[in-house]
Amino acid sequence: LDKNQSVNLNYNQKLEIPISLSDLNTVIKNQYVKKKFSLNSSIAIKEYILDKNEKKLLKDKDYVLLTEREILFLELFLLDKKPITKKDILKKVWKYSEGADTHTVETHVYRLRKKIKKKFDDDNFIINSKDGYSI
Repeated sequence: LDKNQSVNLNYNQKLEIPISLSDLNTVIKNQYVKKKFSLNSSIAIKEYILDKNEKKLLKDKDYVLLTEREILFLELFLLDKKPITKKDILKKVWKYSEGADTHTVETHVYRLRKKIKKKFDDDNFIINSKDGYSI
């Protein structure tokens, strides 16, 4: 590159040449963080995309809005490939104590299933078995 030339980077950022090593290092770090954030914000779940930034579950051009807890709930399923018990869900998503007994999980599963059924006509997004919940 010639002196005083610009290089067009992703995210509409321009890099002015010449540049100090310190400034270049800052630009590289910022680009890395932006890319990592972007990759982490869109997660594939079955035939859906979970967009954490927009708090949406998308399929084709349709979507449902999600609450913060619903997003945490779905992320928990992605971490564990096996069914998750109600107690584990209460502990990891709602930070309930071991002895807590509540219908919070059942209520959230019901509401999330209802949203997905209404928008996508999918009865099998969240599955319940004797071992717990899974997607």
